[in-house]
Amino acid sequence: MTAGISVDLGSAVPPYEQIRTQISSLIAVGSLAAGTRLPTVRSLAADLGIAAGTVARAYKELEQAGLIETRRRNGTVVVGMPDDGLPPGGAVNADVVAAVDRYIREGRAAGLDDGTLQGILRVRLGHQ
Repeated sequence: MTAGISVDLGSAVPPYEQIRTQISSLIAVGSLAAGTRLPTVRSLAADLGIAAGTVARAYKELEQAGLIETRRRNGTVVVGMPDDGLPPGGAVNADVVAAVDRYIREGRAAGLDDGTLQGILRVRLGHQ
């Protein structure tokens, strides 16, 4: 699973956010299906060479978003992508998800909050 996850320590985007975004994208495009077990916090942290707390924060945010859940005996598993806003069948083009992820990363690196990023999208969608 870590083959699809990487962290750029030189990036302005915090490592936990890089992990959260990448796992979220993998879930959105179907590369991580519902029921897929994720690596333990310690295991993923060791593989990426970062602190366990960084991975724990990413997992916590993914859990709050309803994408994953931690089960005592089964570890952390993918719940799936919420259905809101997805096309019929829930499939999303991986290139589109990657472009959205880049938009979010670059916006946050520029100091923009989520409300501002959403506002920009609303305006741009209205001009197409």
